[in-house]
Amino acid sequence: MSTLFDRSAAPGVLYDAPGPRARARNRVLGVLSLLGVAGLLWYVFAALDRNGQFDPRLWDAFQYTTIQQRIVDGLVSTLKAFGLAAVFSLVLGALLGAGRLSDHTPIRWVATAVVQFFRAMPLLILIVALYYAFFAKQPMWALVLGLTLYNGAVQAEIIRTGVRAVPRGQGEAAYALGMLKYQVMLTVLVPQAVRSMLPSMIGQLVVTLKDTSLGFIITYHELLFVGKAIASQPLNAAGFPYIPVVLVIGPVYITMCLLLTALARWIEARGRGGANRRTSAAA
Repeated sequence: MSTLFDRSAAPGVLYDAPGPRARARNRVLGVLSLLGVAGLLWYVFAALDRNGQFDPRLWDAFQYTTIQQRIVDGLVSTLKAFGLAAVFSLVLGALLGAGRLSDHTPIRWVATAVVQFFRAMPLLILIVALYYAFFAKQPMWALVLGLTLYNGAVQAEIIRTGVRAVPRGQGEAAYALGMLKYQVMLTVLVPQAVRSMLPSMIGQLVVTLKDTSLGFIITYHELLFVGKAIASQPLNAAGFPYIPVVLVIGPVYITMCLLLTALARWIEARGRGGANRRTSAAA
């Protein structure tokens, strides 16, 4: 009798291959799923079409220089907030990560408390609280500081985990040579941990970039705020250009995230190439 782990099955196969009836049933389910998705998309399209969202006149707004300039200004504001938050969160993450790895118990406890608090705090609440408490006239800094505190705490855990993943023998050998802890950390552990940390760190930076869109809640004139302002005004008789704004603003966010991800892959590939060259030279 065939079982889940059939001894006669090919190595690595954890289940029996489907028979003719199972394959036919899977094909029917696949077709039904495809039809269901197509029907849902058609329903959404028809609903938007009934509301006039595909009227060509809704695109007229983007022909105006003022609208184009507002979108460019929103993009610049988004990149400015992201750049500041990215740098500050990496610096804060490095400091908190070092604190989490400290041999001094009070420092480790304080760093752990800060990391756990800001990781648990909902980012939107943090940004709004900073805005109303300290930065009502400077919404950019409420956004930047909120992103820094939250993402810095996450980056700290990434750094701590990456350093802990380095084999203990590496640090012990460095200590045996008489190196101090900060020398071991900076010259032995961190350089080896960077290769494993880099994908997660860049991934968190992508999250930081997307979270800049929360700035529209506190009236920071970033890209989403500008898009919402354009979509909420009937610029001509066709009505509100919701879909055109989504089709313009959405790809901009997607492109920025893809470019940042591509940069991460390029840096990671260069790091692997450098490590391979060093290994070959040592051999």
